[in-house]
Amino acid sequence: MIHIHDLSKTYNGVTVLKIEELNIPKGEAFGLVGNNGAGKTTLFSALLDLIRPTTGYIQNGEVKVNESEAWKSHTASFIDESFLIGYLTAEEYFYFIGELRGQNKADVDALLAGFADFFNDEILGKRKYLRDLSKGNQKKVGIVATLIGNPDVIILDEPFANLDPTTQFRLKGIIKKLAQDTDITVLVSSHDLIHVTEVCERIVVLEKGSVVRDIRTSEATLKELETYFSKEDTVAENV
Repeated sequence: MIHIHDLSKTYNGVTVLKIEELNIPKGEAFGLVGNNGAGKTTLFSALLDLIRPTTGYIQNGEVKVNESEAWKSHTASFIDESFLIGYLTAEEYFYFIGELRGQNKADVDALLAGFADFFNDEILGKRKYLRDLSKGNQKKVGIVATLIGNPDVIILDEPFANLDPTTQFRLKGIIKKLAQDTDITVLVSSHDLIHVTEVCERIVVLEKGSVVRDIRTSEATLKELETYFSKEDTVAENV
């Protein structure tokens, strides 16, 4: 579904991303982890053609993302609140996204009805602009909006950040349900090793923009990741 080839991104002579080859098949629940500055958001931004690579390309389906916009019809994402439209209410935003994706109000309302617990009566019907919602509630809106229109690829950057424990638990259920659908490819980046190992069947570790681990999730995965990142801490302490 997604093919990354000879990809690099350089700023002012500093290479922040360098991936020779990475393939994410259709239907995979893919997790991306790494410390701050590892290149996670840079990779997702390149996937969405928000930045242009210095070398190489990313192919989504049959399309290179920097050569055509055809991939946008089957791809949805939420990176941060800049993806929202602050002067709209949640309902207005959902209907706007629905219109872009060929969904009418009834279609959107039917989808939203399934997320009453996730919204926790804090979003719909409140007549509040998105810019006035808390960071956590903005994130809820952004995440649910990615599900409108039945996309084939869903990209979520740090979806668990700014969410309370109950909402994190509910979000894990949402992502797990998506992961069970073999037609949907889900990409999740997170600093939370526990959450990402619970919802992803494969996890890639980035360090200084390069892939240093590519792991099929098992009962041993969390311990393996904790050991890897604890060694990073030890090195930092000894410098």
